[in-house]
Amino acid sequence: MRSSQRAARSVAALDLSLPNEPDLLEYIERATGENVRNCYQCGKCAAGCPLSAAMDLQPQQILRALQLGQTDLIFASDTLWLCVSCQTCVTRCPCEVDLPRVMDALRSWAIVHHHAASQREVVAFQRTFIKSIELTGRVYEVGLIGGYNVTSGHLFSSFDLAAPMVLKGKIKPLPKRVKAMDEVAGIFRRAREVQEREAQPNRAKEAKGGSH
Repeated sequence: MRSSQRAARSVAALDLSLPNEPDLLEYIERATGENVRNCYQCGKCAAGCPLSAAMDLQPQQILRALQLGQTDLIFASDTLWLCVSCQTCVTRCPCEVDLPRVMDALRSWAIVHHHAASQREVVAFQRTFIKSIELTGRVYEVGLIGGYNVTSGHLFSSFDLAAPMVLKGKIKPLPKRVKAMDEVAGIFRRAREVQEREAQPNRAKEAKGGSH
């Protein structure tokens, strides 16, 4: 019942086709189908979160900042980029707020609106990981490690582990593609179409601003 109500409220999951939405709270609730206003900061999400010790703001504080419209606080926080969507908070929340879903929407908003990620390594890893999936249909470990090191600026991170792992057969030196690459290509094609649709309002606004 709860899931059907959530689906009915959600116009389009993580749809950023309206990137100039003035009220971020209203937008996030409409995009995710989650009622963020229900959160009363009981702290159960933080109590069970395996990464809470590394966060500068606890998960419930992110929701409170969203309720209060303190967007600068949200987008400057490490917490937004440290959430790994393990779903522990969802199982504990008495209000059944899907916090990882909200975090995903906030991260998507931040990327579309060019908010600099406080944890740039997280973004670098994510983009390299996705590129590996796009090219091979699976994670190519050597490419993932090398790509991450280059894009993050940590050129020699874990470099000493490469040779032993290859010799022990833990990672393969050459990539191997999955058979269903056409299906994988279709997924990424649809994703690019969504990105293009999301970017159009921003480009129109920038063009209008530049004409003054």
